[in-house]
Amino acid sequence: MSAELLTASYDYDLPGELIASEPVYPRDRAKLLVYDRKSDTVTHTTFRHLLDFLPECDVFLNDTRVIKARIFGKKESGGKVELLFNKSLDAYRSLVMIRGKVHEGTRLFFDEDLVATVERLNKDGSRVVTFSRNGEAVRFERLVQLLDAIGHLPLPPYMQRSDRKSDERDYQTLFAKEAGAVAAPTASLHFTPELITALKAAHPTHTLTLHVGAGTFKPVEADNILDHPMHSEYFHIPKEAAAVLDTSVPVLAIGTTVTRTIEYYVRTGKTEGECDLFLNPHNPPQRVTHLLTNFHLPKSTLIMLVSAFIGREKTLQLYKEAVAHRYRFFSYGDAMLIL
Repeated sequence: MSAELLTASYDYDLPGELIASEPVYPRDRAKLLVYDRKSDTVTHTTFRHLLDFLPECDVFLNDTRVIKARIFGKKESGGKVELLFNKSLDAYRSLVMIRGKVHEGTRLFFDEDLVATVERLNKDGSRVVTFSRNGEAVRFERLVQLLDAIGHLPLPPYMQRSDRKSDERDYQTLFAKEAGAVAAPTASLHFTPELITALKAAHPTHTLTLHVGAGTFKPVEADNILDHPMHSEYFHIPKEAAAVLDTSVPVLAIGTTVTRTIEYYVRTGKTEGECDLFLNPHNPPQRVTHLLTNFHLPKSTLIMLVSAFIGREKTLQLYKEAVAHRYRFFSYGDAMLIL
């Protein structure tokens, strides 16, 4: 089996102190590694200089909004329970993770009189539940409001801390609009109001939506990356954005979520639905020209996506250089621009 197909080949050494558990202030002080494929050159700079490196291109952003998806409550027996909303399956049914043993029919009780009833147990450990309040079924739109009132932001487990009030600002993009994500599109967290204004003045800028699910943190456990069961996430591409993608203009994707959404559209023609595209060196991008992204977990689908752009060996080489230059990794970490 070639190294590109071996999950173990996407591992790398990362000192624990380089895992960012806090953001930098202001946001654009984050480091930025710029890799130019044509010249095979690396430039180390800061995010506030992003526009100095961008060629002529249209820019695509993900306008998803992270919801307070983690809630704490009690079982009917009185035992404590933790529920993590993952995504809505339809107007009333939700896919969730529940910490603690439950059965079909189990009811869980939360603040604001919110009740979750377990409808199905899935083999992968996820659960299908319906929510109600005072005997009335709760639609997704109302559920989001209730979660925002009683819930907690679901910070990635590698931060190893509970969410704080400041995370409500820091773990949300400036252009977050459509509620439904349980993880932030982290490449976009580096923008300040001034920088996003300058970006829109210099480049045609478009938004699309992909609600980032908990599956984004799921490790690849199969020995062969192609055997990994890819998670799916809801997406929507407005007509105006799709029209741009139907042209040949160069495209900068701000983040892996934008990349997957665009590439799924190119392959299927669908502007809405469930995206389960797995980009890797054996399934490289067809439409996205440039990529802005953070530094990702070892042996994750995200580092494999980066490898789809520049190859596995170059990716690991750049990651090694980022470690040597003390870049900060993962959600609150620094960024890389691939030209």
